[in-house]
Amino acid sequence: MARVSIRLRLDFGAACAVGPGKIALLEAVQTSGSLSQAARDLKMSYRRAWLLLDNLNTSFTRPVAVLATGGKGGGGASLTPFGSELVQAYRDFEQDLQKEAEQRFRRIGAQAATGAPSTGTAPVARRRLSRTTAAVSTRGQRGAR
Repeated sequence: MARVSIRLRLDFGAACAVGPGKIALLEAVQTSGSLSQAARDLKMSYRRAWLLLDNLNTSFTRPVAVLATGGKGGGGASLTPFGSELVQAYRDFEQDLQKEAEQRFRRIGAQAATGAPSTGTAPVARRRLSRTTAAVSTRGQRGAR
């Protein structure tokens, strides 16, 4: 049976969205204490990470993270209590949705072809699309004038 997976994106308005990438960045900042290390861990440029974090900080009325500039002791980054709350709420909701999707789509997932012939895995029996007699005759009627 194919495993159903959820990719969650929450839109809080036209200019405020949170999805798996931003949440992963926040978690990496929380783990490393550094935006540059978080960017390296996620294999993204520092600029991209900074822009995502800046977007999050300006999308809400409260900041999700704070940055300390470098210097003798070095800089750093950390989540605010609101940022930690955002990550936790997102992950909890994602987990709830995952369980719900697995339950609701269990029967359908059992019918999913799990191997992709183009990846070199074992071929999967699939049915090709074909026109039925009714579809052909209907199409012919629509095109006739």
